[in-house]
Amino acid sequence: MLRRLLPLLVLAALAAAIFATGLHRYLSLEALGDHYMALRQWADARPLSAPLVFGLAYALAVAVSIPGATILTLAAGLLFGLVMGTVIVVVAATVGASALFLAAKTSFGDLLKRKAGGRVARFSEGFRDGAFSYLLVLRLVPLFPFWLVNLVPAFFDVPLRIYVFATALGILPASAVYVSVGNGLGTVLQAGGEPDLGLILRPEILGPLLGLAVLALIPALYKRRMRRREEA
Repeated sequence: MLRRLLPLLVLAALAAAIFATGLHRYLSLEALGDHYMALRQWADARPLSAPLVFGLAYALAVAVSIPGATILTLAAGLLFGLVMGTVIVVVAATVGASALFLAAKTSFGDLLKRKAGGRVARFSEGFRDGAFSYLLVLRLVPLFPFWLVNLVPAFFDVPLRIYVFATALGILPASAVYVSVGNGLGTVLQAGGEPDLGLILRPEILGPLLGLAVLALIPALYKRRMRRREEA
C-alpha cells in the first residue's frame, strides 16, 4: 500500500514544501507586477534555459495542484510572447497534469475499480468508451477546476495517450487567450493597471469555446446512441 501511495505522497510533500517556504505567495498579480523587471531581465539574458526552467516550474505547480496557473500563464505571455508562451504553457500543463493523473491512477485507480458497484462500473465503462470526447469537453470549457479534471479520469481507467492528447488539445484555446493577455501585460503593469482576467468569460470568447465543446461531445453521444440501438 505504501508503495502504491508513494507517487501521491511525493507530490503532497512537494506541495507542503512550497507552502511552508511561502513560494505560493509569488503566484499573484501583485508579485508579478513587483518583480516584472527582474523577470524580464532574467528571460532576456537566458533565451535557451529560461523557457525550460519556467516550463518545469509550471509543470510542478500543476502536478502539486498549487493555485496560480492563471498567473503563470500570464507570465508566460509576458516573458516569452504569444507563440512561445502558448507552447510552453500547453506542454508544461500537460506534463504536470499527466504526472498527477499517473500518481492518482497508481495509488487509487485499481482499488476503486475493484470496489466499484455495478452502476459505477457501467459509468466508468461509458466514460472510458468516450474518453477523448468527454475529456476534450472538460478541457475546452474553462469552468471546471483544472486539478479536478486532472484527477477524475484516473479513476475511470482512461488510457494515458488519450488523456495526454485530449488535455493538450483541449487547453490550447483558453491558454492562447490568457497568454495573449499576458503578452500585453508589460504595458498594463507599467501604467499601474491590472489585466482583465474576466476576458475568457466574455460571450465572444466563451461562446466559441462552448461551441467547440459541443462539437467534441457529438462523437461520444452518437456512439452511445448506436450502442443502445444495437442492444435494443
